[in-house]
Amino acid sequence: MADAQALEEVVAFTRDLIRFDTTNLGGGDGNERAAAEFAAERLAEAGLEPAILEKAPNRSNVVARLEGTDPEAPALLVHGHLDVVPAAAADWSVDPFGGEIDADGMLWGRGAIDMKGMDAMMLAAVRSWAREGVRPRRSIVFAFVADEEAEADFGSRYLAEEHAEKFEGCTEGISESGGFTFHSDGMRIYPIAAGERGTAWLELTARGRAGHGSKRNPDNAVSKLAAAVARIGAHEWPLRVTPVVEAAVAELAALHGVEPDYEDLSGLGAAAQLVESTLRNSANPTVLEAGYKVNVIPEHARAEVDGRVVPGGEAEFEATMDGLCGPDVQWRYAHRSRSLAAPVDSPTFAAMRAAILKHDPEGRPVPFCMSGGTDAKEFSRLGITGYGFSPLALPPEFGYGTLAHGVDERVPVEGLRFGLRVLDDFLLNA
Repeated sequence: MADAQALEEVVAFTRDLIRFDTTNLGGGDGNERAAAEFAAERLAEAGLEPAILEKAPNRSNVVARLEGTDPEAPALLVHGHLDVVPAAAADWSVDPFGGEIDADGMLWGRGAIDMKGMDAMMLAAVRSWAREGVRPRRSIVFAFVADEEAEADFGSRYLAEEHAEKFEGCTEGISESGGFTFHSDGMRIYPIAAGERGTAWLELTARGRAGHGSKRNPDNAVSKLAAAVARIGAHEWPLRVTPVVEAAVAELAALHGVEPDYEDLSGLGAAAQLVESTLRNSANPTVLEAGYKVNVIPEHARAEVDGRVVPGGEAEFEATMDGLCGPDVQWRYAHRSRSLAAPVDSPTFAAMRAAILKHDPEGRPVPFCMSGGTDAKEFSRLGITGYGFSPLALPPEFGYGTLAHGVDERVPVEGLRFGLRVLDDFLLNA
């Protein structure tokens, strides 16, 4: 049980971490060093031996192992990222890196939800165990990683490729995007992620004949590309219901007193948001680039598409993109990561359910699949099955999905303390 000091530390550590500007601009532009040193110092004070690992200067990761009481039990990975997406101060009501706590008990700042609050829970929990002289049954590897908000080159991918020995014995892992309160029809639902769609970021290119804008030109690269982009944007992808999504819809339908209906999710109320983006593959055009002057037809045009792929949907995705692009537009993967699926009938999933219900007996934990992805994709290369479980209590007016990466990101102080209690209970009993 997290002690009184831990309940104060989780708030203080979240504030401290927010105040480190760990903005990740992509392309290698980021700096997690100060936050990593802070985490390493807190772990060392609890008797662990953290290692700071870097692929490049200041792109820092921290890894530490705590041996459990049962040497035969498989180890558990608990990971959180230290970097955050950019925050334009002019758009915020407060300094996004100020870590302010207002009169209503809200802690403001970039990363409050995504995911410095979880990082703080990890630190507070292990320190509480050191003070109480307790250890979890399973050995736990704690990882605080860089570069999750880009392509993980300096973070989890680097760790999986170059420091696999640090994760020896880990069979499962937990991280962000699960275990938070989602309100629907008066119920407090706690979605626990047991899957992720794969990432398929695409670059599309078209070539044609350059020429004067006043002349007829049937070989126009812009027209070819625009037609393909329009087809992609309008495409209706077929249903591809995976076991995790099937379980999610079944449980949500039962909670709402309706029969499962994948084509019409309205009976699930607000909870439809938890599954609607994971029933099929998707591809959304996001970038268009072509030309430099209105009276010049360019020789080439370029677009980017954000594709997401359900587990097992890779072949369908590629064949569909071939057809939608046609012979005049070429596409390639600019960035690709695997889809994930984890069992929802495992002892670990049951322990996550139990931890939530212990601290909110009227809560409704359910499985779901993330529409996006996390560092669990990279750690899966090591055979580690990933779940999304960063518990957090949120009031009805809060939207986890809108505040993460959003303007005025903030978290209730009491929500962090609830999350610490749940996480502490799960880790000690998993």
